[in-house]
Amino acid sequence: MVIKVLGSGCRNCATLEENVRKAVSEMGITAEVVKVTDIREIVSYGVISMPALVVDEKVVSYGKVLTKDDVARILSKIS
Repeated sequence: MVIKVLGSGCRNCATLEENVRKAVSEMGITAEVVKVTDIREIVSYGVISMPALVVDEKVVSYGKVLTKDDVARILSKIS
């Protein structure tokens, strides 16, 4: 599983990345967490509100900072 956090590097983006890493760790999921700050790559996902979360190339959230529990719920539905 590849999980991407899309954002400009702002505080909200960093918080989302931290929450994703915590959720992955606590769930025991094998996943690569990647932070994407390149605007061209972000736009290629059709995202205009950040931060955004992409799991296996599918946008699952954008425009809000998900909590660790929110991320865990999303990941449990996918895996």
